[in-house]
Amino acid sequence: MPNRTPYVLYIDDDAGLARLVQKAIERRGYIFEHATTGEQGLARIAQGGIDVVALDHNLPTGTGLDVLAQLADMPDRPAVVYVTGTVETAVAVAALKAGAADYVLKTVDMDFLELLTSAIGHAVDLQRLNRAKAKAEQEMREAKDRAETLLGEVNHRVANSLAMVAALVGLQANAITNEEARSALAETQARIQAIAGVHRHLYTTDDVRSVHIGEYLQSLAAELETSMQAAGSLSRILVAVENISIPTEKAASVGVIVTELVTNAIKYAYGADAGGEVRISVARKGELIDLVVEDDGIGWNGTGKPQGTGLGSRIVKAMAHGLGGTVAYQAEGRGTRVSLQFSAS
Repeated sequence: MPNRTPYVLYIDDDAGLARLVQKAIERRGYIFEHATTGEQGLARIAQGGIDVVALDHNLPTGTGLDVLAQLADMPDRPAVVYVTGTVETAVAVAALKAGAADYVLKTVDMDFLELLTSAIGHAVDLQRLNRAKAKAEQEMREAKDRAETLLGEVNHRVANSLAMVAALVGLQANAITNEEARSALAETQARIQAIAGVHRHLYTTDDVRSVHIGEYLQSLAAELETSMQAAGSLSRILVAVENISIPTEKAASVGVIVTELVTNAIKYAYGADAGGEVRISVARKGELIDLVVEDDGIGWNGTGKPQGTGLGSRIVKAMAHGLGGTVAYQAEGRGTRVSLQFSAS
């Protein structure tokens, strides 16, 4: 409508008044059309192109309220100015509740035509604003859909690229004989797979802004258990995680932390020829998320020289710092319990 002349449909069976309204409407620069019944008016509206309807209350069959009721579910419905000859406000109130933009009291003097054309002018302006708003909202939805589709494709490609890198690291590990180097490469491969898992999760869901941590950690734990068992581990990984949504940028850090803690527990808690449980749990505590990884092994309280190179512990602390969280180690009786608390938002 912004680039064309507005179309006004006048629905009234009074032919003489319709001619007067036509002159007043056309003097305003609008295109005038006339329908004598509600059925005829609805048929014309259904063809499209009508911007404003001036609708009389008393029609040959039914009332203007019946026409308003049938317009209710019509997409891109025209604005309606309700015309009533009764002074009872109940009719005007009913029309406004049914979706009319304005109403005008029908009289026999020239004030009626001035009031009607003024109300139609306001309705034209309102319709322009409503259609511009609807168009802007539609364009925003389409832009959002395109952005999410593009982001999903990016996550897909990143996940595939990281999976390829992880596979190349695995091939490199298999090609060397030094056990320490092979172990380091295997740990690197697990870290890459943890990050790839986040991107894989993102392109399989509709929400690219957050990750359901329960689903993600279940999948990550299954991959870790399969990899460790292939390397000869007898340990089992058990997961008890509430399906909490966390921001995407935090999910990769959580995945790397869990990978480090689980890998360390399997390597050092039970010894080379033994196995046991490694338990992962996540629960919400107010505004914080509490992540716990624990085992029933030899126990370590986080102090003193760690077994191995200590790189895993440093990675956990660095990732926890990036999350704005704190890491606590507990060793009571048998086993180690490592907890991390961080903000859910």
